[in-house]
Amino acid sequence: MNTLLLIACIGMITGSFILVSLSPKAFANQLLASLSKRPGSIKNEIKVATQRKKISYFRREISEVQAILKLTGRESWFSMVCALSLLLFVIGSSIAILLGNLFALPVLGIGFMMLPFWYIRLTQSHFKKDIAAELETALSIITTSYLRNEDLLTAIEENVDYLNPPVLSVFKAFLYRIKMVDPDVLAGLKEMKQQIDNAVFREWCEAMIGCQFDRSLKTTLTPIVTKLSDMRVVNGELENMVFEPRKEFITMQILVIGNIPLLYFLNNDWYHTLMHTPLGQLILAVCFAAVFISGAFVIKLTQPIEYRR
Repeated sequence: MNTLLLIACIGMITGSFILVSLSPKAFANQLLASLSKRPGSIKNEIKVATQRKKISYFRREISEVQAILKLTGRESWFSMVCALSLLLFVIGSSIAILLGNLFALPVLGIGFMMLPFWYIRLTQSHFKKDIAAELETALSIITTSYLRNEDLLTAIEENVDYLNPPVLSVFKAFLYRIKMVDPDVLAGLKEMKQQIDNAVFREWCEAMIGCQFDRSLKTTLTPIVTKLSDMRVVNGELENMVFEPRKEFITMQILVIGNIPLLYFLNNDWYHTLMHTPLGQLILAVCFAAVFISGAFVIKLTQPIEYRR
């Protein structure tokens, strides 16, 4: 019966989208965008701006994902992420309905809906690691050339062929700006500083700006570049430290989910109590909530360490 009602509900929703000529992708995009930019009172906006009031978790996740996609040059993916999130919400809710567990309905729906946002967070950590590794090489060779010839343009031109994206595009844009648009090196460095979200890179740009006024400040460049190497070593040690706890966490998650069908073969009465009684369904919903919440915390706590000034 639940299956028939679910199919009828899906058919009714699909027909409604066809009737109003609205795509699920556009609907999800507008829905999540409106939730993330929900207007509030001036008093609330002031509290949020002064950090006396925290933004809701859902709005904060959407805003951070938008910032990550913009940083990684994938802004066009936001609509697809929203559509996928809406689809997974429907899938999670459908699973709860098929199980006949109303307690798990909001848990599975919201948990599945957040999966694309958590995946984007994971890709951000890998992207930042790649950026830091490429910056370490780029800034090292450019700094070495600058210490030798004391000319920034020459130092970049000598080494631009050894750079890789996305750092390559940043330094190429700087060269094109200085040569063809505006020869103001200071303005070019200030603009370039904002193109990569890395505290060490921005400190290096500020030090390079100072070197344009006082060449003796070039001795500060090498210690700045060394910070990238230090952070790489620290993150490598951190990765080794969290590898075992992360593996144990994944194993425990598999055991928690895997025990549900296992009960069917071990003890049919226990399985019936878990799946078909209110108390068992409530316990099952709590387990699902623990899985999703702990997963969100693991993703948050295993992010790579970044240098902050």
